[in-house]
Amino acid sequence: MKRVVVLLLIVFVSSVAVAQSAGKRTSEYNLDNKVGIQGYDPVSYFKQGKAIKGKKELIVTYEGVIYQFSSVSNKEFFAKNPSSYEPQYGGWCAYAMGSAGEKVEINPETFKIIDGKLYLFYNAYFNNTLKSWNKNEASLKASAGANWNKIIK
Repeated sequence: MKRVVVLLLIVFVSSVAVAQSAGKRTSEYNLDNKVGIQGYDPVSYFKQGKAIKGKKELIVTYEGVIYQFSSVSNKEFFAKNPSSYEPQYGGWCAYAMGSAGEKVEINPETFKIIDGKLYLFYNAYFNNTLKSWNKNEASLKASAGANWNKIIK
């Protein structure tokens, strides 16, 4: 009997933690109707080396965030290890997160893969923040990580 109670308690605590995590993600991440990366395929950045728009019929929901995919193959890759393909800093501009700790919109076609992680950047009105990021990447990356941790806690 004790084992059953302990097992039920573990299941309950786990489900509460997942629900809280999904709620935090959907409130802090850069989403449009719970869709991440403005509907771009997160796996395409890694496999195809470019940003490719996903299809609404090819989706995976991971911890409250909906991702769209350009192919069944990319969807399957993501499903096997979703955290490997998610953008850093909740999909907000990496430069803005590092320089000011701000959540700034991105252009999903402006990105960089660093150490197997996806970083997205603002790029509009003659302001490509990826260029600024490249000038001081190590420092900005450290600041962005610290700033993002403050936001998600």
